[in-house]
Amino acid sequence: MTGNRPAVDCDVLVVGGGLAGLACAAALGARGLRVTLLESRNRLGGRASSFRDAQTGEWLDNCQHVSLGCCTNFTRFCQAVGIDRFFHREDELIFIGPQGTRHVFAASSLPAPLHLAPAFAGLSYLSWSDRWHLSRGLRLLAGTRPEHLEGIPFDRWLAGQRQPPQVIELFWHVVLVSALSETVDRLDAAHARKVFVDAFLTNRAGWEVWLPTVPLERLYGEELQGWLQQHGVTVRLNAGVRGIASVEGKPVVTLRDGTTQSAARLVLAVPSHLVPEMAPDLATQWGAPEGPGQIETAPISSVHLWYDREITPDRHVTFVGQTSQWLFNRERIQGRPASSGSAAPGWYGQVVISASHQAASRPAQETIETVTGELARLLPGAREARLVRARMVTEHRAVIAVLPGADRYRPGVRTEVPGLYLAGDWVQTGWPSTMEGAVRSGWLAAEAVLADAGRGDSLVVPDLPVSRLSKWLLRL
Repeated sequence: MTGNRPAVDCDVLVVGGGLAGLACAAALGARGLRVTLLESRNRLGGRASSFRDAQTGEWLDNCQHVSLGCCTNFTRFCQAVGIDRFFHREDELIFIGPQGTRHVFAASSLPAPLHLAPAFAGLSYLSWSDRWHLSRGLRLLAGTRPEHLEGIPFDRWLAGQRQPPQVIELFWHVVLVSALSETVDRLDAAHARKVFVDAFLTNRAGWEVWLPTVPLERLYGEELQGWLQQHGVTVRLNAGVRGIASVEGKPVVTLRDGTTQSAARLVLAVPSHLVPEMAPDLATQWGAPEGPGQIETAPISSVHLWYDREITPDRHVTFVGQTSQWLFNRERIQGRPASSGSAAPGWYGQVVISASHQAASRPAQETIETVTGELARLLPGAREARLVRARMVTEHRAVIAVLPGADRYRPGVRTEVPGLYLAGDWVQTGWPSTMEGAVRSGWLAAEAVLADAGRGDSLVVPDLPVSRLSKWLLRL
C-alpha cells in the first residue's frame, strides 16, 4: 500500500468475532478505548455459533459447547459481560458403560483430591484391578512435572506406567477425546496432565460442567453484541478482511469491498491458517521455518436428532466405548419439556463426536445410522421412540490439535510488526484449544495493547486455588 496514511479511525481494530476477539474487544472497550470489531460473517461467535433450522426456524448450535469450573477466565469473561446467567452448573455426570450400565459420577463431601474418589471407584464397567491401575495412573500423572511430559505422546506415557488397554480405552480416551478432541496416541502428555490435574485433582469445583441454556446465537449474537455496543465498541459484520499493511508505522486493513480501516493498533484474532493470507509478513515469526502450517487442526461432528418423544430424562449422557461420545438433551437444557411450546417435533438433542476424523470422512448417513443404533441399544427410551429426522454438522477445523511438541509452533500475542498483535486459541496461553484458551488469548492481547499504551492493567485471572490436601498428597 502506498500514499499518505489515512486518519486513524479508532484506537484498536480487532479482526475476528470469535471468543478471542470478543474477549479482547470487550476488555478494551470497557477501559475506554475506541474499538472497532470486524467480523467477516453475518454473526458473532466464530466456531461457537448457531444456524437457523429451515424446518423449525429455531437457532441450533453447530455443536454443543461446555465449560468447566477450572476455566476461570471464561467464567470471569461471562460475568463481566453479563451472560453468566445463561449457564447452568451440572453437579453430576452420567456415564453409560459399554453394556448399557448407568453410572452417576458426582463429588463426595471429601476435600480435593479425594472428592471424586468414590465416583471413580463406582465405575463398575472397570474391574477392581482396572480401577486400581487408574488410581495409580492419576497419582503418577499428577506427580510428574509438566516440562517432563512435553513432546511425549500420551499413549507412550501410559504404556510406560503399565496402564491396561481396557483402562486406556474406557477411561483415559473417553475423557481426553471430549476435552481435547484428539486420541491418546496423538496427544502431548503435558496437555493430558493439565486436563486431569486442573479438572479433577486440584479443586472441588474444577470438574463441574457448565452448560449454556440458550443457543450460542443468543449469547454472542444478541446479548454480547448489545453489551459491546453499549460500551462504545463498533461492531461491523460482513466485514471480511483482504489484507493488512503497515503505513507509516500504523496498521491499515483493506476490506474485501475495497475500503480501508486504520487504527493505532490492531489485534488479529482469526484462525491460524488465515494469518498468512491476511498478513504475509508474519509467516516467519512462528519460531520455525514451516510457520503456521505446522499447527494442525482436529474436527468435531455433531449429530442433530429429532425424535417423536423424549429418549432420556437426563440432561446429558457420556457414552463409554462408542462412536457416540456425549448426548445433550437440548429440551431439558433449555428448560422446556418435550413437545411443549417448541416448533420442533417431539424431542431434539445432539450427539457430539470429537476427533471425528473417521466420521467426517464417510457419508453422513452412515454416521447417523451408527449413532441412532447405539442410542437404541443403550437407551430404552430410544428403542421406543421414532426418529423423525437427523442431520450431521462437522466443524472441520474445530480446535488445534495438541500433538506432541506442537506448542513450539504456537506464537505469543506480540509480533515484530509494530502495533500488531495476535489472539486465538492457537497462540501461547498455557492452555489447549478451548474456550478458556481463546478468552485468555484475547485478554493477553488486550494486556499487551494496554501496556504499549502506557497502562498496566492486568486482565488474566489465576487458576482455581490448589487445595492444601492436593498440595500435600500430590505435591502440586
